[in-house]
Amino acid sequence: MFLPYPDETVLKLSELFEKPLDLGVSEKQIPLLELEVKVININEGRNEEMVSRCKDLAEYSSFIARVRTFMEEGDNLEEALRKAVKYCRKHGMLKQFLDIHGSEVLNMLLTEWNLEDAKKVWYEDGLEDGREEGREEKELEIARNALAEGSTPEFVQKITGLDIEIIRKLKEA
Repeated sequence: MFLPYPDETVLKLSELFEKPLDLGVSEKQIPLLELEVKVININEGRNEEMVSRCKDLAEYSSFIARVRTFMEEGDNLEEALRKAVKYCRKHGMLKQFLDIHGSEVLNMLLTEWNLEDAKKVWYEDGLEDGREEGREEKELEIARNALAEGSTPEFVQKITGLDIEIIRKLKEA
């Protein structure tokens, strides 16, 4: 039900954006700032040495495992979260935090994206980006063909919607 995640990985902000050179940005204009985040998997059974050194991490890991167990038993996410909060309170896990912030935790976790949802969105975004690139390539191909047949840049702009400067550069090439 839940996708496996490595014990450790590094996420880079730049990997979430289109490659600047593909967008026509020169190397001089590429930002030199990079954000790298080390992600450590603290799910039950992962990085146990680290988790065992911090009571809060261990209890949070158990909380998430309990949510997953309830979901595997057939509860929806909201019900599984409610049961896990109740379970943790009963067993003294994250007690002080949940007593103060219990409803906030539920609200946050119910609106939080999980990795599966994020991957679906990334996939859909990737499809749309691919379609857009395909449309742009087709427009450029039509423009090249029309120019090769003697059409004026203004006419090519009218049928493709491309910027006139791009069309003039295509004509010069």
